[in-house]
Amino acid sequence: MTVGSVAFPDMPAISTIRLNAVSAGIKKTNQLDLMLMELPAGATVAGVFTQNAFCAAPVMVCKQHITQHPRYILVNSGNANACTGEQGITAALDCCKAIEASSSVTHLAHQQVLPFSTGVIGEPLPADKIINAIPALLSGLDKSHWPLAANSIMTTDTCPKGASSTFNYQGETIVVNGISKGAGMINPNMATMLGFIATNATVKQDVLDVLSFNAANQSFNRITIDGDTSTNDSCILVAAGETTCVVDDSNSDLFRLLEKAVNSVYKTLAQAIVRDGEGATKFISVQVEEGATANECLQVAYAIAHSPLVKTACFASDPNWGRIVAAIGYAGIESLNVDNIRVYLDDVLIVENGGRADSYREAAGQEVMNQNEITLRVCLGRGDAAETIWTTDLSHEYVTINAEYRT
Repeated sequence: MTVGSVAFPDMPAISTIRLNAVSAGIKKTNQLDLMLMELPAGATVAGVFTQNAFCAAPVMVCKQHITQHPRYILVNSGNANACTGEQGITAALDCCKAIEASSSVTHLAHQQVLPFSTGVIGEPLPADKIINAIPALLSGLDKSHWPLAANSIMTTDTCPKGASSTFNYQGETIVVNGISKGAGMINPNMATMLGFIATNATVKQDVLDVLSFNAANQSFNRITIDGDTSTNDSCILVAAGETTCVVDDSNSDLFRLLEKAVNSVYKTLAQAIVRDGEGATKFISVQVEEGATANECLQVAYAIAHSPLVKTACFASDPNWGRIVAAIGYAGIESLNVDNIRVYLDDVLIVENGGRADSYREAAGQEVMNQNEITLRVCLGRGDAAETIWTTDLSHEYVTINAEYRT
């Protein structure tokens, strides 16, 4: 079930970035499962990756290749190529080498290919199927194939996820397009998700690195569905270098405009992942305000968002506020004065002065909990810091999807 609208948007073409997707037979059904994105020679590329210790083979390869002026992004779904040892590294490299052998790009090296995989962990990557499909991938590359690419990277997603933003600067139109996948095994430190965002802007490498890190931190690192951090999570930002104006200063007006557009795309994609969370029936914003630091705000927010009792209460539309305050209490905040804390369901005050608010009526709380979108707001009364994360409820369907994932 998808919570709210996640319709795929119209995406303006970025003329020097071409995409294609085909069915290579990796998935059990005849679905799109292999995507290729071709980048121009002058592109700059930045990325953030999973912090899971069981880092997947393609992520290891990408971390080595991303500094080699990448020209291609190759993504397969249906197989994660994770926990596959040296065999997995070899398979990922073989796919990169197949691009090198088949592409018409002059002087292309296999180190200029970034491989990505998503799907079942622990199974050998069928590299032969990918290699056999590469000629078809290359021959069908087109700048308009963003929707095709978005469809090909899905696993348990119920819909393709995309976002786009444009603005004008000194007579030039700046475009930011992005696609992502993810519905379960989502948790910060790169929430299983993949994201590929591209702009036609010309951006200096060190500036792009800052833009990529900050955008991911405020979007994909602010979502959680089930508290599980995947082995394959990756998010890549590409600047195609088509514009005459150059973003080379993070204090410039142009940087701020681009940052706003990039952040908007990242945030939309991240929230689309939550809205499409496995079995989700609620989209939940957890806002923690008046904290002493941003970290303690996040600490409280994640305690609430990861609580199975809070999540199941949301699924049942039950205004059981005791579960929320219990999560706040065990979040580990030192010297927390509960008398200063206020807790709201949307704008309905439910807790203050260490207990149930005198003004609170169960019917008001019930009205909020019946909604598809809910805000759980906590004011700690300790300072000026504030943070927001996004999560889902926990339903019977989540258990069913993950119990039957490999069948």
